[in-house]
Amino acid sequence: MDSITREVEINAPIDRVWGLVTEPGWWIGEGGADERQLRQEGELHIVEHAKYGTFALKIEKTDPRKYISYRWIGGYPDPDGDSTLVEFSLQEREGGTLLQVVESGFESLKKTAEERKKAYDGNNEGWKFQLNVVKEWAEQG
Repeated sequence: MDSITREVEINAPIDRVWGLVTEPGWWIGEGGADERQLRQEGELHIVEHAKYGTFALKIEKTDPRKYISYRWIGGYPDPDGDSTLVEFSLQEREGGTLLQVVESGFESLKKTAEERKKAYDGNNEGWKFQLNVVKEWAEQG
């Protein structure tokens, strides 16, 4: 229960998918970019969502068109607060792109076991939804 792995085949060029997944916090919300506001504070990207709250993200590593990872930091504005690592890997496939997401670090969250399980379960379901959202966005062009 420490990590979630999901993947989706997208019938769109890798450059289009890359453009979407490199927008910090694109996965926060219910699929509409207009639901959230994004600003930068130093190395942190702050995502504000009316329904879900405020989240801080830090880009950890980037390998253009192949990989990007974010530290998803809880307890904003504390940059050293609890966090999980969200990694997106992209592979070109004939006719499209394979996108994989791995979110890890749930076991090290400073929460009760019940709270960690709730966070894991919520994000596990959330990634199913969000990968369908990015697939739809990318395939619409």
